[in-house]
Amino acid sequence: MAFMFFNSLLLLLLLLQISCSRFSLALQENSSATVRSGQINSNSVLVALLDSHYTELAELVEKALLLQTLEETVGKHNITIFAPKNEALERDLDPEFKRFLLEPGNLKSLQTLLLYHIVPARIDRHSWPKSTSALTHHFTLSNERVELSGDDSSGEKFIGSAKVISSNAVDRPDGVIHGIEQLLIPRSVQQDFNNRRSLRSISAVKPEGAPEVDPRTHRLKKPAPPVKPGAPPVLPIYDAMAPGPSLAPAPAPGPGGPHHHFNGMRQVKDFIQTLIQYGGYNEMADILVNLTSLATEMGRLVSEGYVLTVLAPNDEAMAKLTTDQLSEPGAPEQIIYYHIIPEYQTEESMYNAVRRFGKVSYDTLRLPHKVLAQEADGSVRFGHSDGSAYLFDPDIYTDGRISVQGIDGVLFPLEEKAKEEKKTIKVATVKPRRGKLLEAACRMLVAIGQDSRFTSCRL
Repeated sequence: MAFMFFNSLLLLLLLLQISCSRFSLALQENSSATVRSGQINSNSVLVALLDSHYTELAELVEKALLLQTLEETVGKHNITIFAPKNEALERDLDPEFKRFLLEPGNLKSLQTLLLYHIVPARIDRHSWPKSTSALTHHFTLSNERVELSGDDSSGEKFIGSAKVISSNAVDRPDGVIHGIEQLLIPRSVQQDFNNRRSLRSISAVKPEGAPEVDPRTHRLKKPAPPVKPGAPPVLPIYDAMAPGPSLAPAPAPGPGGPHHHFNGMRQVKDFIQTLIQYGGYNEMADILVNLTSLATEMGRLVSEGYVLTVLAPNDEAMAKLTTDQLSEPGAPEQIIYYHIIPEYQTEESMYNAVRRFGKVSYDTLRLPHKVLAQEADGSVRFGHSDGSAYLFDPDIYTDGRISVQGIDGVLFPLEEKAKEEKKTIKVATVKPRRGKLLEAACRMLVAIGQDSRFTSCRL
């Protein structure tokens, strides 16, 4: 009887133990369900992160849709967050890399980057390594490891190459936040960014045929695609110029193309004003002011994206010009066009060129003539022999679009000098021939004595 009572008591205890186990399991499941439902404590480290001064990191966590994931993680164990300072995400971060992270198609990379800053364990300041030799490694929520180290002498703490600037900045029962100096970038995200940048640079180059220019109108046969600001113009500068200047003075051009990215007229006025204020170049400035068509065309070319270098003769050189050189129609324009190079050159660039190559021929806006430059006496000399000019006042005006270099002479193409010399020789040979004919006629008249009036001819 006692044996049966003992067995019954033992069975009752066993049933009671099984019931308690099931009740405990139900409580755990109910607790897990509560955590999964998103109910977290107001004293949680996640709430502290959202309310802290690490606003940039908090905004990225929300944009990356990671709050639910972090709530579930906090419900399981403590976490350690390495929070970069706001300046590291605002000012110090590469703008191109930041655009890459915020693109909707790169959400996975942004999530990986942020989870790389969170370790699913509590790491207080006291558990940090004390020296560089005692390194510790921890897996982050992105399944990549971070390295923790310290400095014996200074007491500084590091995570990877980032310095910890505020250890235990936020301390809560379920986690801790350490402030760090810079953003931590895992290798996988860096590799994704490099691959995307390489693909973008390759796909940006689209094969296109060269634009065709109508030789009659000097305009494109097919409309050119829109030109981005700062890009070089499509047309060569000679096709963009108004008719002239080799035939006649260029008329004032109409409005230019649709891609005005620079205020060319303002820049032309600025360099003319600079010539006046610099002193010694008033004649050159007067020509540019009076020849409105020339100044207007220069401004239009600069507005279209072209660059110009002006070789400006000083007043002493301009005073040597003769009336014959300026009296022909379009002569002032012809002279100025020969002094404009369709390139952006400075004293340094031109001197380096002549030092390296000896002689350099620059194109001018007066087709097809070129101006020769060579090194002489430690400076740059333009032109040929007697009609040459030295670089006298370098870099009078340089703004990245227009460069003005002062010279001490007026330049003329070599062919024009040859023509002037031929004219001089022709006149010199005609005069003696005329005198010999007159002398021979006098001799004949005196000899035959036909008229007494010719007896006074002096032979």
